[in-house]
Order: sequence, then structure tokens, then C-alpha cells
Amino acid sequence: MEVSGASQPSVTSKTPWKHYQEIMAAYQFVFTFLFMGLFFSLLVIFLLFTSLWPISVLYLVWLYLDWDTPNKGGRCFHWMKNLTIWKHLRDYYPIKLVKTAELPPDQNYVVGCHPHGIMSTGIFCNFSTEGNGFSKHFPGLRIWQTGLNSLFWFPVYRDYLMSYGMCPVNRQSLDFVLSQPQLGQAVIITIGGAHEALYSIPGQHCLMLRDRKGFVRLALRHRASLLPVYSFGENDIFRFKAFAEGSWQYRCQVIFKKLLGFSPCIFWGRGLFLANSWGLLPFAVPITTVVGRPIPVPRHLHPTTDEVDHYHAVYMKALEQLFEEHKESCGVPASTHLTFI
Repeated sequence: MEVSGASQPSVTSKTPWKHYQEIMAAYQFVFTFLFMGLFFSLLVIFLLFTSLWPISVLYLVWLYLDWDTPNKGGRCFHWMKNLTIWKHLRDYYPIKLVKTAELPPDQNYVVGCHPHGIMSTGIFCNFSTEGNGFSKHFPGLRIWQTGLNSLFWFPVYRDYLMSYGMCPVNRQSLDFVLSQPQLGQAVIITIGGAHEALYSIPGQHCLMLRDRKGFVRLALRHRASLLPVYSFGENDIFRFKAFAEGSWQYRCQVIFKKLLGFSPCIFWGRGLFLANSWGLLPFAVPITTVVGRPIPVPRHLHPTTDEVDHYHAVYMKALEQLFEEHKESCGVPASTHLTFI
């Protein structure tokens, strides 16, 4: 087992400047996730009614011409992955990456990541950036993190996401990536999706997985090994208001998710200056992303239901075993187990 992540000094031993950089990195990630898409959408509309309207018009024309780029691999800039800010984000929690097996680059992978959490912070830091040096630990792999299709409708934000190698989680996009002539393609899919965000309760490990089988069909069509990944601590960096499944609040969240693709959640962190005050700064709780062992699958362009169910069951068992093997070393009580819904 190989662990990647800077050795973490205590908060008191960090210099004030280093501590400030880490806080700003954590804030930057939160505000980008929550507001960047909305901000640039409103900005493009606003500029249409000013003397700067040609800027918006030119961008919208280019957006129309460039619309299908996310479904064709996007455009990744590796210097974005190597920005120093991602190392500060890593150090704030801290975020670690645990390697349990080699991933040969002579095959493709469908990587199932769990849990979704509020913002999938550990997944982004470990896979979409070089915060923990993923490319050094798994050489030869090209990472494609996936996100909601609707995220790629926002002006500028779509380009920001693509710069980290992200692409929409739809069949056209995923088939394009896994059909590349060069092997070593790894698509990162947060299996539980936006619905799983509604179960991001600190201390609990509830996964939307029983009826999520599309990723298995994808792996079978392309003979891509299934790879389970679990991020311990992902649900603990924010406090979360959960509603009972039969409540009107929960029903509203589900309806909103069906209409717009994402789930509106009530969550909060700590304040910037006072640790016991309300704010959007995440709690500095360790996040450990454990990469499991690959599960080889055969190629079936039209897999049967029985084949999908078989490999889905194998995947669930491997994920559960991964959780059980690493939970205590990641601060999870021995009595805690995964819950599949």
C-alpha cells in the first residue's frame, strides 16, 4: 500500500502565510463550485446591455460553434492541473491518496468513485489535479473526470472544467474517450451522482448504488476494467441538513434534481475568523481517497441483464471489501458499515 500526501504539521506549527494560503485555496474551490457558472452566465447577459456587448456576442457565437467540444474530449491544459493552489487545498484538510494496486496503462478503466459528498473535493484534488501527484503514482494513465451535462452549458465555467480534463457524463462523451486508439484511458464517474448528495451526512456512509448499473454496461462495451475508489472523510467536511424521505422538503429536492440535474442541499461549514461560527469554509477534516484493485471484465457490445448484474455484484463486493479494509485506519469506527440504497 502506497500513501501519497504531504506530511502534515499541526495548524499551530504552520506559518500564518501558509495557513492563509490553505484557507484561500479551500474558499476558492467552494466559491468556484457554487458560483462561477452563475456569475459568468449573468455577466454575459449583462454585457449585452452595455457598450461592451460585442464581447458577449462574439463569445456566444464561439460557444455555438464550440458546443460539442465537451463530448469530444474537451481540451485539457496540464499546467492547470499543476497549479500550486491544489497543493494548498490538499494541505488544508489534508487530502491523501492511497494506492493499493498497480494500474497497468495497457488497458482502460471505468473508475467508480464514492461517496459524492457535497462537492467531491477529494476526488477532484486527487484525480483532476496533481495535488497528490497522481500521474507519478499511476504513470501512463489519462484521467477524465466526468460531471453533469448541465455544467457544460454555463459560459466560461464549461471551459474552466474542460481545462482540467473534465467531460460530461453521457454516453456520447464516455464512448468517445474509451474508443481512443491509445489505451490507458480512465473515466472517473461519481456513481451516486447528485442524488447521493442528499445523503452527505457526517459520519454516515450511504451510497446510491443498487440500481446504478450504467457504468457496468459502459465497462463491458469497451472491455474497461472496473475500479472501485472510496474517499473517507468526504461527507465530514460540511454539516448537513437531511430531510426524511417522506417529507415535502425531500420531495422538493428530488423534483428539483429531476428538472435541473442537481440536488439543492442545505449545508454549512465554519466561519473565516471564528471556528465555532457559521460559514462556507469547510471543516479541516482529513480526506483519504483509497484506490482499489481493478476488476477485469470481458468485451460485450450488447451485454445481457445477467452479465451486467453479475459484474455489478462483483463490483459492490469489491467496494465493500475496500471500505472494510481501510475504514479503521481512516478514523471510521469498526462497527460502521456501508449502506447501499
